[in-house]
Amino acid sequence: MNIGQASDASGVSQRMIRHYEKIGVIPAPPRRDSGYRDYSDADVSRLRFVAHARDLGFPIEEIRALLGLWADKGRSSADVKALATARAEELGRKAQALEEMRATLLDLAKRCHGDERPECPIIERLAT
Repeated sequence: MNIGQASDASGVSQRMIRHYEKIGVIPAPPRRDSGYRDYSDADVSRLRFVAHARDLGFPIEEIRALLGLWADKGRSSADVKALATARAEELGRKAQALEEMRATLLDLAKRCHGDERPECPIIERLAT
C-alpha cells in the first residue's frame, strides 16, 4: 500500500510517517518501480503501535525500547511494566506541576479587578 493508504490504515499522518522513517523509528519500506513507498500490513501495525505509545505519553527513545521489546518474543514483561510505570510516574509529576500552575493562575485572576485600573496582580507576578 502507498503512504496515503498506510496513513489512513494507521491513523498516523503522512508527514509523521516520513519523520518516523527519517529518525529510524520505523524502517523505510521498499519502493515500487514507480518510486512510491510500498507499506506492508506489518508496517501499519508498527505505525499503530507507535501512535498508541505516543498517545500514552511515551517519548521516542522509550518507544524505540518498547518496539524492541515488542519484537522480542523472549522479553520479560517486567521490562515492559518498568517502562510503563516510570512513564506513569513522570506523567503524575507533570500533572501535579500543571495543577499548581492552574491554581496560581486562578488565584491571580481572582485577585485581579479586571476593570479599567492599570494595577493587575497577574502582570505584577509575571514581571517579578
